[in-house]
Amino acid sequence: MMRVRQNNPAYNTAADIVRIRKSTKSHVSTSLKVLEDRGFIERRVDKDNKKHVTIHLLQLANEVIEDGIWAQKEFAQDMFEGLSEEEIKVFMNVFQKVYDNAERMISNEKNA
Repeated sequence: MMRVRQNNPAYNTAADIVRIRKSTKSHVSTSLKVLEDRGFIERRVDKDNKKHVTIHLLQLANEVIEDGIWAQKEFAQDMFEGLSEEEIKVFMNVFQKVYDNAERMISNEKNA
């Protein structure tokens, strides 16, 4: 959730995160509470509109995010070890098709 916020600075409310991550409001709310309690984020209430609350990453979050990025890169290197560039491209293409199919199925279920 912190990476979503970091990678999408314009999306700075819980409602934005619900839309982007396709999560439930309750899950996002609970997660944000945990992150706030741990000192990773800060919620700021708009002085003109008390219902508008923005989410801001704190320094501790940036450190955790950087560690996460490093771990993801290490994982990817380990997973693709021994594969050629062409094999990796084929894998990414197939994975994208599977992802698109899953998105379509989820969309169809919501519209049914």
